[in-house]
Amino acid sequence: MDILETAAYDRRKRRNMSCTLLFFLLPFFLSSALYFYMWTPDSPASIIAAGVKSAPTLLLAAAVLSWNGGQSLLGVAGGLLFSAVGDCCLIWPELFVHGMGAFAVAHLMYSVTFLSSRYPTYSSTSWTFFLYLIMLMIGGGAYMYLYPFLQKAPDSDLLVPGVGVYIALISLMGTLAIRTRHTATLLGSLSFIVSDLALALQVFKVTPQLKHGHIIVMVTYYLAQLLIAVGDIKAVENKEDFGKWKRS
Repeated sequence: MDILETAAYDRRKRRNMSCTLLFFLLPFFLSSALYFYMWTPDSPASIIAAGVKSAPTLLLAAAVLSWNGGQSLLGVAGGLLFSAVGDCCLIWPELFVHGMGAFAVAHLMYSVTFLSSRYPTYSSTSWTFFLYLIMLMIGGGAYMYLYPFLQKAPDSDLLVPGVGVYIALISLMGTLAIRTRHTATLLGSLSFIVSDLALALQVFKVTPQLKHGHIIVMVTYYLAQLLIAVGDIKAVENKEDFGKWKRS
């Protein structure tokens, strides 16, 4: 009977946590809706546009901070703040490299977090090593595909090595997301890769400007940040469950 009562208590606790988390994420959903409502293809670059674009990411950072405390500034919350800086920079095309640098720092912070004790440690299997290899091959293949177009860019001397480092960092982030075996974290990293690839194909003129290209980039981007944030919030709960399983 005690075991049944404990299980029921855990279910109620998780249900209450999910409801509370949804409440905390409402500002993110509302600000994302506001961005898509206000954005038009001919929207000029401005401080207001930068604020509206970065607001969802900043609100996610606030949600992670409220749940995980100040230590998350060196983890996912910090990565979200650097992502918000990147959001602002990409409003102005001449600040593209600065934005790429901000996102590179964000990926590095996510990677360090995925390696931390916040996430349960699992033994590696042949399947996980296979997935690691696929992730690294995707990153290497993407860079090789983009390389000729990077060479044609006006600032190729900076972009060729810069994009290479960026792809290495986002590939590392995706690989370490696999290591966590957390569905939200893994899907978030994959969505981030899709978003960046869609952006790169258009920015570096690999493909013509897609009719709904910006929508694809931003939907997958906001989804990525949401999933990574939720994954980090739930990481402690999953770790506690993992610890209970190991002790049983």
